Amino acid sequence: MTSRTFSSGRMRLSAISVLAASVLVLSGCSNGEGPTNGSNDGATPSASSAASATQSATATPTPKPVYKPADAKGRAQNVPVPVKPALADKNSKEGVEAFTKYWFSLLNYGYETGDLTAWSKLSAASCSFCNILKNSVAVGFKEGRWQVGGRLSTPSLESKFIPGAATQQVVVQVIQEKIQYYKADKSVGRPPGDGSNAASVVIAAYSSGKWAVSDMHLIQ
Repeated sequence: MTSRTFSSGRMRLSAISVLAASVLVLSGCSNGEGPTNGSNDGATPSASSAASATQSATATPTPKPVYKPADAKGRAQNVPVPVKPALADKNSKEGVEAFTKYWFSLLNYGYETGDLTAWSKLSAASCSFCNILKNSVAVGFKEGRWQVGGRLSTPSLESKFIPGAATQQVVVQVIQEKIQYYKADKSVGRPPGDGSNAASVVIAAYSSGKWAVSDMHLIQ
């Protein structure tokens, strides 16, 4: 082999080596790893992604509103809205009892906030006792006034359920705390209302898949 032949062969070998190296580099790029010069390779998070994840992990959660009952300084705040149980729409003994308990929880919500919107929708316009309660709450919150106390509870209730009857009666023990009234200027309003512990009869009618109170009266 002459020196020219050897030189020519060495050049061909070098070219083949360069070509092989290029193929290896291209193969590395096509195996899913991708280029590594400044771009994310899919396995290691980028600096911006890592920073974002760190910020998310260390972000301070938004505090939940805290319930605060009314006092001499002002109205109740963040009062939880009563949630109607699914059972309260059933036309059964358990259903009318669950409804009655829910109805009183909405009334209690009204004594704390002055808002009887939901309660009124479940009370017939012909219910005279309901109207008395509604007017009492309205006066207690008129012109910036508010009430302290007056919390309602129903520790005992029972229905003498009669299947197919037009209305159902529920006997309820209703306990109410003493009520103090305040004016908008934070001065004491009318004389406080005494607490009570009495038995009442709630008369409920079922129509269009739901209950409504048609009447109510105290048991003497």
